[in-house]
Amino acid sequence: MMRLTEWIDHHAGATPGKTAIRFGNHDISYAALAQRIEQLASALVASGVNRGNCVAWLGYNSPELLALLFACARIGALFMPLNWRLAAPEHRQMLQDCPPAVLFVEPDFVAQTESILAEFRDLRSVVMGAHREGWQAWAAFCAAGAAAAPHAETDPHTPLLICYTSGSTGKPKGVLLTQDALACNADNSADMHDLTAEDRILTTLPLFHVGGLNNQTTPALAAGATVVLHPRFEVEATFDAIARERITLTVLVPAQLDMMMAHPRWPSADFSSLRSITTGSTIVQERLIRAVHARGVPLIQVYGSTETCPIAVYLKAADAERKLGSTGKVAARCRMRIVDDLDRDVAAGATGEILIQGPNVMSGYWRNPQASAEALRGGWFHSGDMGHLDAEGYLTVDGRKKEMIISGGENIYPAEIENVLLDCPDIAEASVVGRDDPRWGEIVVAVVAPKPGRRLDTAQVLGLFEGRIARYKHPKEVVFVGELPKTALGKIRKEDVRQLVRPAPAA
Repeated sequence: MMRLTEWIDHHAGATPGKTAIRFGNHDISYAALAQRIEQLASALVASGVNRGNCVAWLGYNSPELLALLFACARIGALFMPLNWRLAAPEHRQMLQDCPPAVLFVEPDFVAQTESILAEFRDLRSVVMGAHREGWQAWAAFCAAGAAAAPHAETDPHTPLLICYTSGSTGKPKGVLLTQDALACNADNSADMHDLTAEDRILTTLPLFHVGGLNNQTTPALAAGATVVLHPRFEVEATFDAIARERITLTVLVPAQLDMMMAHPRWPSADFSSLRSITTGSTIVQERLIRAVHARGVPLIQVYGSTETCPIAVYLKAADAERKLGSTGKVAARCRMRIVDDLDRDVAAGATGEILIQGPNVMSGYWRNPQASAEALRGGWFHSGDMGHLDAEGYLTVDGRKKEMIISGGENIYPAEIENVLLDCPDIAEASVVGRDDPRWGEIVVAVVAPKPGRRLDTAQVLGLFEGRIARYKHPKEVVFVGELPKTALGKIRKEDVRQLVRPAPAA
């Protein structure tokens, strides 16, 4: 297996003129990308970054972000892409937890970053683009590296990437992923997508998340393919790129697909070059899958998490129709178990916690040995997700373990109820949570956002469940909202939803 540090140099030698990254109207060849990585690695060393030091990035998707990742791999540094949608206090928390030696910031985020920079006196701050008082300019930083950076003899188990979990259920944890984890993940992606150097990948998901960075982007560079990179997701630009660039593979999470399907261009958009669209990050509704299939494109699901880099389970295009709704089989270089509360394997068809093992799994949480030991006990990553296998070994994800509702002694998984709600053409978003109840232990509460211009009442919503699922699973209450709270990738923040349904404290 080729090491991550060798990927770009290999393709620079074999196909130097081939476009590695297309960004706007600018093409970067594999030879040019290799030179850029060399220059950045040299500049990082010249600025005092040593093996094990952290380098942080705050900005949109860009070729510079990807070059920094590979430059850090060259010298054995740790790369931390920050979620640009977060506020300054949230960034402060992460920077305090894992202080970087250098922080690169795009102009749109300089003002909010300056509010916290005084707390990090030893931090070198570099601004992208135009010069700004008190900041080192990107061009000046790069020019400081004169000599070639030494190729550090980094063990493939050296941590390369630290990505912070969303923190929707508490303090964010820094997930450590090694160079070997990214290389293994690239192998899994190549198997999932039948990925080759001939593919043209469209990346619109944010690269601060492993879904945007590692589902297809880094695997494409491992394969010598071309990545068409957008700074951020825009519906019109996505339609344009798929047709104009003859995109063969892309990842679109359900929130993106919903936005595209609501656009007038959806029925007639040119998808003829697409071999498949990959989706995931949350439970995927059947209506989305059928709508994509109706356009003649297989929609294939990937299952995983930040802790698995993320590819752990996937559906291949050949099975997209036959196994509609499944997340597929365990990845080529992974193992999977479905277990009960005592970590005993359950029978096919029975719901249990999903456990994953493989080189792509995180080495642990940054400076959090207790959480690491709990998540990785027995040598398996305990995902906290619940699922079941069919007779052929295909996985269906039932929901989060912590989201399971126990009402009157019965286990209820919110995803099953949410699927019914989201089948309703008048409902834009829905989330189901449990609320403490003195009689039942918990009751099921549905939080519903109607589509604009649609009117719904409680009786109409409750009527959706008649004859479709067992009565004990029916919501006892319905709460109507304009929009549900979500993370950067469009995942609904369940903890925030629970806050919405909690009764007001007594006066």
